Amino acid sequence: MHHLDLGLYRYQIEFTKKLLFEAEGRSLVDKMNRRITLIPRHSELKIFSGGLQSIALLTANNYRNIMKVMVFVVDDLLNKDLSEVYVKWNEMYLLSRQETFKESDLKNFQEAIEKWANLFIKLFGQFSNSDFKLPKLHSWVHHIVDTIREFGAINGYTTETYEALHKTYVKIPYRLSNKKDVEEQMMKTTFFAKTSSMPENIRRKAIIKQNDFKKKFKTPLKFNYSSKLFEFDISEAFEFIDKYKNETNLDEKMIKGLDHFIQSLDSYFDLLKISTAQGCHIKIYRSVTLENRAILRTTNMFHKRPWFSNISVTMNDEELFEYQSDNGICYTQTLLITEVFLKKEKSLHLALVQWYDFISKRTSFVYGCPLLELTEVYNFIEIEAIEDIVHIVPRFDKTNEYLVNKYLF
Repeated sequence: MHHLDLGLYRYQIEFTKKLLFEAEGRSLVDKMNRRITLIPRHSELKIFSGGLQSIALLTANNYRNIMKVMVFVVDDLLNKDLSEVYVKWNEMYLLSRQETFKESDLKNFQEAIEKWANLFIKLFGQFSNSDFKLPKLHSWVHHIVDTIREFGAINGYTTETYEALHKTYVKIPYRLSNKKDVEEQMMKTTFFAKTSSMPENIRRKAIIKQNDFKKKFKTPLKFNYSSKLFEFDISEAFEFIDKYKNETNLDEKMIKGLDHFIQSLDSYFDLLKISTAQGCHIKIYRSVTLENRAILRTTNMFHKRPWFSNISVTMNDEELFEYQSDNGICYTQTLLITEVFLKKEKSLHLALVQWYDFISKRTSFVYGCPLLELTEVYNFIEIEAIEDIVHIVPRFDKTNEYLVNKYLF
């Protein structure tokens, strides 16, 4: 895939910078870089805090991360064609990653390649010194589909497998060594034990880690909370929240969550027909690890930036016809992560959320991504009801418009 990542996509980024500079000078290039730094965090994304200052230093993995967000970075930055060329690239790139191809798939793939290539040449024609006589572009447009017919999926004849093995049998053994007589230690590390298909040193470390995990959690936990923010009794809620808001430097999202905390909890208790909250104790956390090992975060500062996770929730069958959804999925932003202890009930694992909704039925999707707005609807949901953590990007230079990132390949 380096043919794309370090080849054609690198050209596209370089030509984009030239196009922006040609249009409005350095200011538009700087604006693009600022947008890159403002992309919200997600566990599957690398953050480029300095923008794309030095393309020469970017790795293939860096380019793959940029692909996932560049559609949103160039959104309405210059013209529609600039946005479309990145959308068509992602559509083509996703098709290229298939493991198997039917003839109909190859036809669709060739059409996607040609749509991207035609727009690429039209948009960036003036910036190619060779008039687009680029070997990688030629082989990609005219030969890649025939190559797949003859040899199979692209991933079957790239170097990625060998790069992965290099990590397992060279990099990891080196890091496990004491950096003295390295070759001998690496050979011993990669010598397979008869009872395991894993190198003995690596297997031993894995067993130790597993035992440590079992010791730490003797009782299986569905959710692993971490970094408790504060706790209080429900009888002291009003006073505690007012004091905490005034004395602490909080992000506006957490303030919003605290403002709606008591009313939302009352509504949730009514829903569960809990008649009394006497003796109720509240704990609020910065993060919780879900069953799928994803980390849900509501923190004012994570590496110098706030991080409030966006999540997807599957709607109940009876609710599907009441709300507009993305194939049964709705989206919401987490404001607070809460554990509620009741005297005569099991503890509740809840998240206070603010809901997104589609901006309009007429324009539900932009660039193949749901177009949303934040509503003033707040309530508690069970953490167990969370489908997944998603990446939602605010549209730049627009008010209360968001796009769900569908390009986290």
